[in-house]
Formats: sequence, structure tokens, C-alpha cells
Amino acid sequence: MSFDLILFGGTGDLAWRKIMPALFQAFRHGSLPVEGRIVGVARDDLSDEQYRALIKSRFDSVELAKRPSEEEFARFAQMLGYLRMDLSNPADYAALAARLQERPADVVVMYLATAPGLFTTVCEQIAVAGLNGPTTRVVLEKPLGHDLASNRAINQTVRSVLTEQQIFRIDHYLGKPSVQNLFALRFGNALFEPLWRREHIANIQITIAEELGVEKRGAFYDSTGALRDMVQNHALQLLCAVAMEPPINAHADAIRDEKLKVLRSLKPWTPETLSQHVVRGQYAAGAIKGEAVPAYRHEPGVNPDSRTETFVALRAEIANWRWAGVPFYIRTGKRLAGHDAHIEVNFRPAPHAIFNTPQNCSEGNRLVINLQPRDGLELHLLAQGANQRHRHGTPMLQPVQLDLDFDKRFGTERVGAYERLLLDVIDGRLNLFVRSDEQEEAWRWVEPILDRWSNDPTAPRAYAAGTWGPSAASAMIARDGFCWSEEC
Repeated sequence: MSFDLILFGGTGDLAWRKIMPALFQAFRHGSLPVEGRIVGVARDDLSDEQYRALIKSRFDSVELAKRPSEEEFARFAQMLGYLRMDLSNPADYAALAARLQERPADVVVMYLATAPGLFTTVCEQIAVAGLNGPTTRVVLEKPLGHDLASNRAINQTVRSVLTEQQIFRIDHYLGKPSVQNLFALRFGNALFEPLWRREHIANIQITIAEELGVEKRGAFYDSTGALRDMVQNHALQLLCAVAMEPPINAHADAIRDEKLKVLRSLKPWTPETLSQHVVRGQYAAGAIKGEAVPAYRHEPGVNPDSRTETFVALRAEIANWRWAGVPFYIRTGKRLAGHDAHIEVNFRPAPHAIFNTPQNCSEGNRLVINLQPRDGLELHLLAQGANQRHRHGTPMLQPVQLDLDFDKRFGTERVGAYERLLLDVIDGRLNLFVRSDEQEEAWRWVEPILDRWSNDPTAPRAYAAGTWGPSAASAMIARDGFCWSEEC
């Protein structure tokens, strides 16, 4: 199969940090169709050779194991080309169409790694240039809009020139091996499904923590914030993966129908729950790995009086028969104490205790799905060690765990998130991409939080960089008698 992948924003940060390394890994693994062209598009005045040299120089910044050798890059570079474009100029789209007609491909992928404000312009112009035929697929990077109204406007424009089957709204968390194995764990095995409900699960926690600050994205992040950047898409998609009902099959719409039901079942916000169950924070100066780091307001591109949140913790509930009464806790933030993303499923304790546990042991049965920095599953249990007995003769239990590390188990077979998703786009598989009604429902649920914050004169709660966020996040979960994993 032949393909053309047009990378709008081809000289940008996302292109060289994520997309190009993923395409190279697919090339290295022999998964990328050899009859393919990758054309970078940007405003820079570059030749094909200059673009190849630019990408080669940027590969020096990726992980060592993912860097190409001279010979590997020389072969990969034969697929690379470049076209200078002003995305507001219709004549440049005509030039793109002419270039694609030089060698028509079976599939044309338009990857919009641009500012979201350009999405509608690009989609309208590719339609004017006749580039929206049935073999065209458009990939839209998040965040898709700034609120519900802007999200709807983008979706309406894109759907006016493309069918829903041609639109690939990407969320790279859905391409992570651990998320794929969460689906396999739930729907490919009979072990957990009888326990996957309110009668057996006490609470579920979703953590997406970053040690990094806003880096060079201060201006973008200051107009976005953690709720839009992480909760509205990544965290809610993870929640759907955990909470959805078994789909009738593995087809894209069957999976996305069940995720949509979860989003529609989220309890709506009230003034009381908005005040009690949502915490926003902003990092102050602190230290990461022993090195001093500045406060968010002192980062380049950030308003010195900014009230943008860099941390969010919230408590959600799903109003259906499976999950009624089970709290779902979400927290995400920058400049936290660790680089860690995981989902923790905490099971209820045994109904009648006949064993003793150490006084300082607060661990019970829990399943941890690790997303980063490593991918894997941990099952935490209580077991009796040799000669461990209470002084009265009652057996003493201690925590143990079964640990599946996907790196060790699958090794070179593993495929990175962006690599997996890019190959799915080329093959036309929509299972791991987000449908428009899902996105709109997610925006509808978070919008009351945004409205409250816009009318709230108080600043986000400050937390020192290198900690786990404001103490209010711990107080929120403690009101239910629970704690975050690092505090238990």
C-alpha cells in the first residue's frame, strides 16, 4: 500500500519530539509501508535536503535507543520531503495538490500538528483544493477547542468537508501499551469482570504527574491550563477505559459507544460539589531532584499575575448500576514530586477479618496499571510469610505483589503510543481515536468547573515544586476515608 503523510507543522516541537521518532520506529520495525512519502509542511524556506538535515539533527535529542544510525537515517530520509506553505494562502494548497498528483497514493494522511486555531482553516482549504476525497484521513491533535462551543465549531467545520470515518482525533494515552492491556485485562479474561463493580471496588484513582514545568510552552499553557490540557481529554479517556461496559465487539463504534455512555453517566456538578470536590493549584518555586526551579509565574511566556492552574484534583462519580457510590479520583499536575502516570483500582477489604496485619500496613488488594515511566501491571495482595504469627498464634499477613513489566515481558515486540496510532491512521482503524460526541460530552462535563473558576477571584492554591500538590487534594480524598498511594 502506498501512502502520503502530510505533516502540517513539520518543523514544530511535536513533529520532531514525537511524530518523526514514531515514524522512524515504524520504519525500523518494518511496519511502515515502504511505498510511502512523508512531507513536512511549514512556513520555513527549506529544500527537501535541508529538511532532512534538520530532522537528522533533531534525532540527536531523542532517546539513545531510538536514534537511527547513519545508514538507517539515509534509508528513512528517502521518504522525507518538504513543502513551504502559508496555511492561510489558497495558492499554497494548490501547490500541495500538484505535488501529491505527481505520484497518487492509496491513502493520504493530513496530520495537523499545528495550533488548534488553524484546524478549521486547513480543513476548509484542503476541501477547496480538492484534497478531501474518500482516501484522505485527517489527524487532529488536542486540545480540540477551548470550551464546548469552540469544540463544536471545529467539529462542525471538519464534518462539513470530511466524513466522521475520515477524522482521527488523537489522544496518545489511548495508544499506550498499558491502556491496550487494560482492555485486554477486562475483556479478554474472565478473572476480573465479576469483581469490576461497586460491590467489590472501594475507589479508583487516576494520577498523571509530571516533574517538568511548562518548558518552552509558557504562552500556550497559560491560555490552556491543566484542566483543558490533561483532564478533559487524557484523564477522562482513562476513566472511560476503566469504567465502560463490555462492548458487543472490538469495532471502533462499539467501543466508542460504551465510552460515551460513561461520560453521559458522570454526575453533573453542583455548587456544593464544585467547592468540595475540585482542587486547583499552581506551582511555586521549589526543587526537582535537588535543583532549584522557578515558580510558574516566573516561567518565560507566563503572565506574572497568572491564575492558570498547573494542578487539578477532583472527585467524580458515575451514576449507573455498576459504579453507583464508587468515587473516582483524578489528579494531574506539573512540577510534582515524580514522573508517574497510573490507574489504581482499590478493592474493598475482606468482609470479616480472621488474620492480623502489621499496624503500619494500610495496603489491601489493589490493581495498579502503570502508564509511565514504565508500562505494566501490579496486583497487590496480602500473604503469610514463613513463621509469621501473632503472639497469640493468629497468622500475620504482609503485603506482596505480582508485577508484570511489559518492557521485560514483550521486549522488542512493544510499539510506542504514537507509532501504534500513526500505523492505525494509515490502516484506517478508528478504535483508539475519539469520536466527536465523546469530545463534546467531556467538554460539557468540565465546563461548569471552567465557569466557576472564571468567576472566582481567588488564585489557585500554591504548592511548592517537587511536592505532590496542594494539601487540599489530600484533604479532599481523606474526607472519604481514603488516601493517595504515596500517602498511605
